[in-house]
Amino acid sequence: MKLHSRSIATGIIISLVVATLVASCSRGHDALEYAYKVPGPNRGELEKVMNHYKEEPEKLAAARFLIENMPAHRSYKGDEIHQYYEIAKGVLASGLSPVEQRDSLLYVSDYMFPGLEDRTISDIRVIKSDFLIRSIDQAFDEWKNRPWAQHVTFDEFCEWLLPYKAVELQEMDSWRDTLSTFFTWGLNNMVHDDDTYETTFNAVHTVRNEINWRIKPYGLFNKNGYRLLSADLMHRQTFGNCLDYVTLAVLTYRSVGIPCVIDETPYWGRFRSGHSWYTVLNNRGEELTSEWDVSSVPGGAFFTDKRIPKVYRNTYAINRDRQKYLKESKYKHPFSMCQKDVTADYFNTSDIEIPIFKNAKIAEKYVYIATFTGMNTDWSVVDYGTVKRGKARFTRMGRNVMYIALGYDGIQLHPISRPFILHTNGSLEYITCDTTQTRSVDIRRKYYQSNNVAKMRKRLLGGKIQCSMTADFKEAVTLYTIDNLNIPDKIPVTADQPYRYWRYMSPNGSYGSIAELAFFDTDTKRMYGEPISNTKDGGAISRAYDNDWLTNFETGQADGNWIGMDMGAPKSVAYVRIVPRSDDNDIHPGDVYEMRYWDANNEWTSCGIQAAQGNTLHYDNIPKGALMWVSDLTRGMDERPFLIDDDGNVVWW
Repeated sequence: MKLHSRSIATGIIISLVVATLVASCSRGHDALEYAYKVPGPNRGELEKVMNHYKEEPEKLAAARFLIENMPAHRSYKGDEIHQYYEIAKGVLASGLSPVEQRDSLLYVSDYMFPGLEDRTISDIRVIKSDFLIRSIDQAFDEWKNRPWAQHVTFDEFCEWLLPYKAVELQEMDSWRDTLSTFFTWGLNNMVHDDDTYETTFNAVHTVRNEINWRIKPYGLFNKNGYRLLSADLMHRQTFGNCLDYVTLAVLTYRSVGIPCVIDETPYWGRFRSGHSWYTVLNNRGEELTSEWDVSSVPGGAFFTDKRIPKVYRNTYAINRDRQKYLKESKYKHPFSMCQKDVTADYFNTSDIEIPIFKNAKIAEKYVYIATFTGMNTDWSVVDYGTVKRGKARFTRMGRNVMYIALGYDGIQLHPISRPFILHTNGSLEYITCDTTQTRSVDIRRKYYQSNNVAKMRKRLLGGKIQCSMTADFKEAVTLYTIDNLNIPDKIPVTADQPYRYWRYMSPNGSYGSIAELAFFDTDTKRMYGEPISNTKDGGAISRAYDNDWLTNFETGQADGNWIGMDMGAPKSVAYVRIVPRSDDNDIHPGDVYEMRYWDANNEWTSCGIQAAQGNTLHYDNIPKGALMWVSDLTRGMDERPFLIDDDGNVVWW
């Protein structure tokens, strides 16, 4: 079992937070007094804030809230981050493409400022009174004076508007001034009608449109350099991932009194990573969620096709249950100290009790629940629970997801239950394999088929392989018609004589969509000639012959499309390869694969490694009911486990 682990930096930060916070777990300690004890020389700065508001009870309570939860929040230590930001400012203004900027800052991060994420300090040790006072005053001013914030209670204000930062390591700068200056021209010039002006949604809509218009977000989701968490850089940012643009949205919204928070899932139920988005509290008390980042309008349907094990809300307040966990646990998973579980606010959830193995070795009362993530790992922790009477108990778990329970034996996490599925109706199904009964398995993909992939694949139905003696195909001979989607990698064809012109004629309504086309005169020898098509778009034609199954031949017209090859002289073709437009997670001829199954000893057993000879992998002697996992050892990232039902269908998890 290969458990997914967070970065070393995250572990270091968690250890530091635990060291400074565990002593405050006792409810007998006053949280504010404890916070005062943490900063040492900085205590005077905090006292200045409290004294400043001694005649203003509401602001005093707000200051107390910020200070007593401040030990859990961190900033970069030292001046290196400012040096990095200066370099980043130049890169963003360089005229380089967003991808080139990202690559440049990744290089700078890795080679000029390695380990910067390890050099952090608690905000309570460095925050200045004038910064905190101005931040509090600005938050109150927006809360009290903006019409779209009048519905917010004091407790909601403390989480949705008040905090001086939205994410950890954010620069303690004048972000409210900066962002409200750059992105609120439209807001400040809205028509004061009697219909929409005072609504939170209208304010969000106006600000969101301006952000998108001014910075034109460009999503780059693989590895980036250090995040640009200075307000002076945020309004210049030309690239970013979801969290980057979500952070920009939340800070900009808060700067003008729009109550907003960041929600996230650590991992999707059927994907290797997680996701962050923003949620707005509108004037009717509704929580309007975006799906993606600032590009999404909040309040629409929320990922109706995604399976989600957990949703956590990033808070400023310390989660005292997690604080207690970090104090008491022996294995300290790097859960954020400042998050709360809001899964049940999104969809139906279940509190579950999972029987654990009788011989399971558990060195503490805490246990963990994990989902499969894939890409060189298997199980990744999404939450913790406790053991009671031989059962692992977990609360508010998302449904239609496959999980496993894990325990800590004093050295590492290990399975303490069989993998199980929490179905949409709340029922539990445990996955077991029967080694006394085996079966043969044929697999055509290593990842589940999305709706878009299925639609693109369906565009092949009715497609024809044709040949002709003339380039106009007026007397085309049809050798094969695609009438099902389980076509072989190389479709055998037999013509009555050699022909010079060969083509794939796509069905009407398909826009000609294919990823690759190839002709063979034997099972292994590929034929080459002059690419031809009904379109004059050379770029589109070349994409059918570039050996890249993620590029596609397609035209702008729905009907009458074809693509083929002029062989230069009449030739006999024995096989034709037609690859549907897809995500390239079909079994790829020539790639090396390994299939494994989860065995009775609660670990993955290899079924063997093989190079794919076609677009199907075949394995024998697979235990009935086994959970299986196919990995492409040559390339790619997307992998999901699956079961085979009684009818032989693949069921992905």
